[in-house]
Amino acid sequence: MEHEIYPCLWFDNQALEAAEFYCKVFKNSKILSSNPMTVMFELNGKKYMGLNGGPLFKFNESMSFVINCDTQEEIDYYWEAFTKEGQESQCGWLKDKFGLSWQIIPSVLGSLMSNPKKSQRVIAAFMKMKKMDIETLLNASENLN
Repeated sequence: MEHEIYPCLWFDNQALEAAEFYCKVFKNSKILSSNPMTVMFELNGKKYMGLNGGPLFKFNESMSFVINCDTQEEIDYYWEAFTKEGQESQCGWLKDKFGLSWQIIPSVLGSLMSNPKKSQRVIAAFMKMKKMDIETLLNASENLN
């Protein structure tokens, strides 16, 4: 028998607010069910549970969600949505208004990092960034003096 696995996210009594926010950010999303303790929601076909657990536990960077973006427009969209009331960090990382960590990463980053000659320059470029900039990363990968 196959058992479904999905994350449960502990919120300080904001689970429904968070689920509604995430469902607005991710277009193919919906609230599945809700009660005073939990909310089940789906983002791009993946199920999540939000728990109104109270203030005891907080999110930290030891767990984050990664969004691979094909275009700079996608990066800009997610970055703006999550940092509007959240907090920017380095190298494509941020925290949303609920404290949940996200990595907004260009899909091309893996291939740029696969070439040892290019990866040093790409790393040097993205270490200077907060929000990832695809054009800057591509230029760094081609600058092989």
